[in-house]
Amino acid sequence: MASAQVVKTSVTNNRPSQDSYHPDDLFQSRVGSVKNLLRYLFKQDVTATKGNEFEDYLLKRELLMGIFEKGYEKPSPIQEESIPVALAGKNILARAKNGTGKTAAYLIPLLEKCDSKKSHIQALVLVPTRELALQTSQICKELGKHLGVQVMVTTGGTSLKDDIMRLYTDVHIIIATPGRILDLMRKGVAKVDSCQILVMDEADKLLSMDFKGFLEDIISFFPPSRQILLYSATFPVSVKEFKDKYLEKAYEINLMEELTLKGITQYYVFLEERQKVHCLNTLFSKLQVNQAIIFCNSVQRVELLAKKITDLGYSCYYIHARMEQSHRNKVFHDFRQGETRTLVSSDLFTRGIDIQSVNVVINFDFPKNSETYLHRIGRSGRFGHLGLAINLITEENKFDLFRIEKELKTDIKPFPAVVDKKLYVAEFQQQQEED
Repeated sequence: MASAQVVKTSVTNNRPSQDSYHPDDLFQSRVGSVKNLLRYLFKQDVTATKGNEFEDYLLKRELLMGIFEKGYEKPSPIQEESIPVALAGKNILARAKNGTGKTAAYLIPLLEKCDSKKSHIQALVLVPTRELALQTSQICKELGKHLGVQVMVTTGGTSLKDDIMRLYTDVHIIIATPGRILDLMRKGVAKVDSCQILVMDEADKLLSMDFKGFLEDIISFFPPSRQILLYSATFPVSVKEFKDKYLEKAYEINLMEELTLKGITQYYVFLEERQKVHCLNTLFSKLQVNQAIIFCNSVQRVELLAKKITDLGYSCYYIHARMEQSHRNKVFHDFRQGETRTLVSSDLFTRGIDIQSVNVVINFDFPKNSETYLHRIGRSGRFGHLGLAINLITEENKFDLFRIEKELKTDIKPFPAVVDKKLYVAEFQQQQEED
């Protein structure tokens, strides 16, 4: 096992410089204040509320039962802002961080407005990935388990015939990826002419080139009176264009004064490419990892790194878009159940996946843009918990590091010799709160 000292001396002390806008003295002057700032802002994204209760929204008794059984005690800020507006039937354009209760912010009003006595589709939730669709449908079923509402999930890579047969029975809410639901609409089996609610989660991805044209075609099947609830952590040009066309009078919610997730401490390790696996080994020995997600920039590197981690003697799974859907589902389920502490992933796993036991995210390969970086590090620090994001930076990545720091107005610090466990370990966080 490599010693902690190796990381400290050989790969962390040589900060790459870029004097034009990121001088070392300015960087170091910010380091001392970040820890105090994090403590002040601890859990603010989910606890800085107006003091409302779920009962204040006059929800159905059966829905309140599901909410409390799910473990939700009080609405988070995004839920406080979103639920009453959605219940009033207004369009919503919401910008909120991942891990702040965003999914329940639209599922609760959606379930409240759903009438299980009617047999037609009453709400459609669009998400960009199969894994997020499965997770969202599970949350929806848990919240609405006393309502008698029928929830269906449909994604590419699964049996189209089974989805068609399912739609011949009562379905009230569909959670879907764009390609599959559009196919079912065109075949005339997913009928949304009476559907009044369309939710777009991770809308920046849904409106990207990957799904170009799908959204307009899907909306064309809806009645003109439909309500659109749009949620996104970032607002690129595509989202603004969609807003101008379809959401002119939308109620806008912006809970992102700064783009980076509060509560996540970010570090970098400056090293050579050949040192990365050795560095991972050292990090595993230094840190108290509950669960960790390690991101790579390609499918090939995901599989190669997973093998190397296994060779080091650690339990490790991997997931990427080229895997069979059934295999991906099993990996996702087993990781969520805690079968392994480490998951190596491509960017498939960056969108909205909520596994609260993840307290460390490592960018084995540093991303090229700030949006991807934001979504990756958002896998730790879910719903008010603290977490670590560790970036392995080579000479090739240093300018991307500086640019993303500048764009996100955030602080990525050199990895220290000792990491304070209060920054990312749950029991130490609870001890700090009691103190």
